[in-house]
Amino acid sequence: MRSLINISDFSVAEIDELIACAHEMIAHPEKYQDSAKNKILATLFYEPSTRTRLSFEAAMYGLGGHVISVPSASNSSATKGETIADTLAVMSNYADIVAMRHPHDGAALVATNAAHVPVINAGDGGHFHPTQTLADMLTIEREFGRLENLTIVAVGDLLYGRTVHSLLHAMMRYPGNRFIMVSPEELRLPRDFVAHVQLAGIDIIETTSLTSALPHADVIYMTRVQQERFDDPHEYERLKGAYELDAQTMTHASDTSIVMHPLPRVGEIAPDIDSDPRARYFEQTYNGKMMRMALIHRLLREAAEASQSQTRHEISESQETKFYRCSNPRCVTKYERGLALRIRGAEPQCTYCDYPVTVI
Repeated sequence: MRSLINISDFSVAEIDELIACAHEMIAHPEKYQDSAKNKILATLFYEPSTRTRLSFEAAMYGLGGHVISVPSASNSSATKGETIADTLAVMSNYADIVAMRHPHDGAALVATNAAHVPVINAGDGGHFHPTQTLADMLTIEREFGRLENLTIVAVGDLLYGRTVHSLLHAMMRYPGNRFIMVSPEELRLPRDFVAHVQLAGIDIIETTSLTSALPHADVIYMTRVQQERFDDPHEYERLKGAYELDAQTMTHASDTSIVMHPLPRVGEIAPDIDSDPRARYFEQTYNGKMMRMALIHRLLREAAEASQSQTRHEISESQETKFYRCSNPRCVTKYERGLALRIRGAEPQCTYCDYPVTVI
């Protein structure tokens, strides 16, 4: 059964098809108003969310479908100790498609392998957020008419920022794109992520200076420092105000650049930018609904066409996993009862969260 965990689950051609479908839905919404008639979307949100959850629900209603919802972990049987796998096995009997957000890296893969219906990753910890990436890509494509030969300046929390991770994974597949990463030293991109981008031969620059990066930007992608990812509240307080984009700072940027933000903003973009013609962060929310409509439409169609013999995501397991542990303290393997560590690669990584594993 086809699901979406990581933006890499879709080929470039498939992403382009989703974007084309979103354009068609924008132009002719009446053609799709009954495409999910009598279908049910379950939104399972174990982490607080306003935009993403409501965007999924608005998308399903826009397709003529129905929604059932678990809006927070406190409203779920997780408070009783129910596993993700058990929850998804049950939800598969109630809904035709599931969108899930969870605070633990790799939770989406656990969900996908337990469900018998398509699962959409609506954010798993600091790991991936592929539907935000689809929203971002439609925003960029509608502005520039292309997704290649662009300079993307990402700013803020690049260590835990799943939206940045997903966006880079997607945009590095289009030719000619380059990345400038602006962050405090403590919140730089994970080293293995930088190595992956460099190994692909893509230009990536890391800096702590926002003003030096802005003149080169086509896309200025602001992110918040995520309080929920910090174990030390004092460290969060020290870093949360590292960058603020205001009218004065924007004088360093090109007139043709655009400002994006996955929201919510908590001080990274001053209110005086809202009236700047380069601001696109509220438009992103509309584009997010349209891309989620296109995605739900596609996954439901593919599910209807799929044979019962189709397999889910394949998971490889080392013969010696008992001698390893995942190095990521937020990995789902540390929390999900009965979940065995799975590893892959010559330099072993956790299959669920992509972090290196260590010898016990």
